[in-house]
Amino acid sequence: MLSRKSILISSLLTILLGLSACASKPEVAPQDTGPAIVAQDPDVAPEPAGPTPGSEEDLIQNVGNMVYFAYDQYNLTPEAQATLARQAAWLKEYPETRIRIAGNCDERGTREYNLALGARRANAARAFLVSQGIDSARIITVSYGKERPVDPASNEAAWAKNRNAMTNIMGGSSS
Repeated sequence: MLSRKSILISSLLTILLGLSACASKPEVAPQDTGPAIVAQDPDVAPEPAGPTPGSEEDLIQNVGNMVYFAYDQYNLTPEAQATLARQAAWLKEYPETRIRIAGNCDERGTREYNLALGARRANAARAFLVSQGIDSARIITVSYGKERPVDPASNEAAWAKNRNAMTNIMGGSSS
């Protein structure tokens, strides 16, 4: 027969074995594995990094939409011709786009004189674009004279900004 001591040891071992089977594993701290990789939803397009191609913002940021003139002049400077050449290339890339060229003047001079000068500035820009192969039917012109200044100040720096021809998209693009 088993001794009392053997029964006691056997019982204790059984209890200990039972308890060890119920014990949980020690928690391990998660290790840093670097930046988490997040799956992209295939139905959601990523945000574009810049302006939408073919938009007015694209024209302004990547090409330039303004050319500037000297006081009382409407002839195109080399800088103005370079900007208009970039506009022509851009317009060839987006053949459905129609534009408006607005001729503007500084505040000096009469309203009538500035409206006429603004028209000559807009038409000079239009003629250059047409000479670069842009269909004239895609371009409208308007003169605002001194009525829509870019800079409302009354000094030489403001007047220089206000003597311009500004190109804006009227339709046919992604703007």
